[in-house]
Amino acid sequence: MIIKANKSIALVAHDNKKADLVKWLKKNESALLQHCFYSTGTTGKTIAKEIDLELTPLHSGPLGGDQQIGALISEGKIDVLIFFLDPLEAMPHDSDVKALMRLAAVWNIPLACNEATADFLISSPNFNNEYERTLPDFTAYKQRKIPKK
Repeated sequence: MIIKANKSIALVAHDNKKADLVKWLKKNESALLQHCFYSTGTTGKTIAKEIDLELTPLHSGPLGGDQQIGALISEGKIDVLIFFLDPLEAMPHDSDVKALMRLAAVWNIPLACNEATADFLISSPNFNNEYERTLPDFTAYKQRKIPKK
């Protein structure tokens, strides 16, 4: 699958990391402007207060926003996931977060969970160019026989 030079990027941050994500976006605004953005609801509202970045807001993470981004990933509509995680805070919707990260891995989507990884990701020559992403072949999985009870 060819990912275009202008990427569709999902932005998510836990509450204690939203300010860090906004700071990172401000620092890298010129490198990011050509791209298209989606975000979970509260993260999107936080970003919109601070930066004039055009984005498509979805539901808040605990209200289904993580699943909406996961669905977009599985439909091939998200190219990159930047999710600033708070590793020190227990999350009531931790299973949603794990499911989203799992889908990024399943569909071979670049995933940055912190500022350093996001910096490496956007500094890659692949970030602003077309990139041929290898899609897993799930044919055998889809055609597997389901055991009868």
